[in-house]
Formats: sequence, C-alpha cells, structure tokens
Amino acid sequence: MEIKFIGAARTVTGSMHLIKTNSTTFLLDCGIYQGKRKEAFEINRNFDHFDPKEIDFVVLSHAHIDHAGNIPSLVKKGFKGKIFSTMATRDLCSIMLQDSAYIQEKDVEFVNKKRKKNGQNLFEPLYTQQDALNSLDNFVGLDYRKEYEISPGIKLQFFDAGHILGSAITHLTIKENGKETFIGFSGDLGRPHLPILKDPEQIPGVDYFICESTYGGKEHDNPQNAEATLINVIKIAVEKKSKIIVPAFSVGRTQEIVIALHKIFEDNKAARIPVFVDSPLAVNVTEIFRSHPECFDSETISFIQKHEDPFGFSKLKYITEVEDSKKLNTMEGPFMIISSSGMCEAGRILHHLANGIENPNNIILMVGYAAEHTLGRKIIDGEKVVKIFGDEFNLNASVVVMDSLSAHADASELLDYCSSFDKNRLQNIFLVHGELNQQEIFKDSLLQSGFKSITIPQKGDEIKI
Repeated sequence: MEIKFIGAARTVTGSMHLIKTNSTTFLLDCGIYQGKRKEAFEINRNFDHFDPKEIDFVVLSHAHIDHAGNIPSLVKKGFKGKIFSTMATRDLCSIMLQDSAYIQEKDVEFVNKKRKKNGQNLFEPLYTQQDALNSLDNFVGLDYRKEYEISPGIKLQFFDAGHILGSAITHLTIKENGKETFIGFSGDLGRPHLPILKDPEQIPGVDYFICESTYGGKEHDNPQNAEATLINVIKIAVEKKSKIIVPAFSVGRTQEIVIALHKIFEDNKAARIPVFVDSPLAVNVTEIFRSHPECFDSETISFIQKHEDPFGFSKLKYITEVEDSKKLNTMEGPFMIISSSGMCEAGRILHHLANGIENPNNIILMVGYAAEHTLGRKIIDGEKVVKIFGDEFNLNASVVVMDSLSAHADASELLDYCSSFDKNRLQNIFLVHGELNQQEIFKDSLLQSGFKSITIPQKGDEIKI
C-alpha cells in the first residue's frame, strides 16, 4: 500500500492524499489550493500526480472548499466513482460547489473586462456551475459511527470532527494479503467547547494517522473570550460610527458569529446594531444548519428550545441580491457586515474591503485562519498597502484579530487528541495541512510525548506502508 501526499503538504490548503492498494486507487479529499492566484490557478487546473479516470472513489472529510472544492474538476476530467461523505457534508456541498463555480465565473468575468481592454488573453473559470451540478450525482451520504464496506477489502467509518457541520475524522480498515491495516485521517480537527457543534470524537486505534497541524505550534484564546472581543468591537463601532467588516467563511464561522451576537444582544451586553450577512452562500448554508440539529451540542439545543430561530434576531438581515449589497457602501455606521470568503480571496467581501479599507474609522474583524499569500493574511500582518482586484489600497482601517473561535484544534488540543492513541501500535503520524514552522514545533512535541515516528511529507512524497 502507498500513500502519496499531493495537497496540503507543508501548506494549509488544497487537501488531497492518494492511497493505492493492490486493487484500488482512491483520494482522501479533493480540495482547491488557495494562494498566489497564478500559482493556484495552475495547481488546481492540472492533476499532475494521477489520472482522474483511474480514481475509484473519494473519501471526503468535510465541505470546506480547500477540502472539497476541486471535485467538479475531478469529475469534469473523467472521474466516475462515488464520493463518500457524511449526510451534512453532502448537503453543504450541494450548494457550496455551485457557489464556488459561480464566484469563479464572476471573478473571471470581472478580470476579463480589464484584460480585454488591455488586449490580453482572457481567462476561463476552473469549472462552471454546470460542472458543479454534474459532480453532485457522485455523492453518497453516510451516517456517523457506522462501518461501511465501500470497496472489497476496504471498510470506512466516520466520526464527528467538531470542525464544521458534517465534518468527519475518517477511520479506514484496509485488508491486503490477509493482513488488516488501520488508517486514520483527521481532516480538519475541531476544538472542544466551541459553540453549536459537538466536540471531536476519538476514533478507534490505528496503525497510521494522517493529522492536520494548522496550529501545531500555537495556543488559541479560550472560546469564551470571543464574546468579550465582540462586545468591545461593537462599543468602539458605536462610538466611532464604524462599519465593522467581518470576512468569515460561510460555513461555521458565520453561524457562530450570528449566535454569539444573538446572545450578546439578548443579554443587553452591547447596543443592538444592524448586522448584515452579505453572502448568498451563507444564507443557504444557514438553512442547512437548521436541518441538521443532530450535529449540535447540548448548549445549542437548549438555546434552540428557548429561541425559535437561533440564527435570526431583530436587526439581522440576510442579503442575497447584489443591489442590496451595494447599498451597504453608502450606509452610515455603526453596523456590521459578515461576508465571505474568510481568507478574502473571492466573493463580496472583496468589494466591501475595497469600499471600506481606507477609512480609519472602520474596523476589519478577522475571525479565522488565513493562509500565506492571501489577502486575509496580509491584512492580519498589517501590510500598509494591499491589492484588491489588482488595485492598491491603503490599509487605514483598524484590524482586530480574534482567533478564540478558531475551528482548528490548537497545539495542546492536537497533542491531547493524538495522545489517546496507543504509542506502541501507532507506527507513524503524517503531519499535513500546516505551514512548516508549525509542523516542526508539533513534531517535536509529539516526539517528546513518546511517539516513535513523525513524518512531514512534501508535495509529491510517496510512502509505502
């Protein structure tokens, strides 16, 4: 058996790992790489390490675009197998992949207007909305904690990862030459005690574990600190009549912020300011959240019992129409805009940033991780001049970074999770989905804890097990 690490190798995006057995070739995740636009375009368009026609099936950890976003390209290029995911992940992908295609089409259309005027070659989107629709026929939704034989000699179980709605830690039992090998794949591992979702579940014992390491060398703030940060930001916004611009992923982070604001306003801990969720995807995703209460923790279930709609409150408005989005440009503060994408690489958030980033009275509230080279990372790093749609803007707005709601386990939480495995049985931990400096810190922590072998694979590394 061989594992080839194709994406999310010494980086945090483009999750994709290829497993070959004697009779089967399959993928763990098929995500879009996010980074420098030209580089990302080339990486996502070309499957250099395999032929999509030769992939028998895909096991999908969750619906985030850096894990699921290149499935339409895979299908477009000849993949005909099944895509195994949880029920909620399947439902989320039914809208997220189409939204990804729509954004790509619109962004290419916008850029091509400039390129056409300059006599440059025109771009094509990575895939179209029709390509995204075509890929949905391949999805098969599975229940948590049930074991399924998905191919002769290969059994699959999903366990709740507590990262986003429907996220899963994968447990594979692979039988070859009369011997069973047990492989675990964390996907993106969530955190205990976060709002809305259940805590991450421990999977049965494994021989090999492919583990995310996004925050392998960093500790997060306590999730309970998120409320204090939000209250303080709102108070400043009221005083300065600020526009609060919140880049947030449509799945998970948007809903967490909405519920947090709901609680703050219900308890009169801050003035009730208008809040706009300006993302058609977030609107649809929130409907899917409402239909999957089986993923919610006990606190959220209790909140639902007291409030008919936890994702709705007075002065909260969900925006889908472009004209309503444009009206926010001329509206006076204080108010908050929550819009995707969280890394500020696409979507309506770019227009809101372009309109508000140079106003020193405004606040940009960064509530999630942003990969290297993305606009979100540049804002977090406080670069004085940033590019949006190819034009330069001065970063004059205040920037507040809030990582207490991070949906990724931090260094201690990752170590705690791995430490539950039998160190004598576990033959290797492969660290993926992390920047190298974070991975090296986490590797040292694991070795000091008594684990025998830790590997940080590079892109294209192929390891026989």
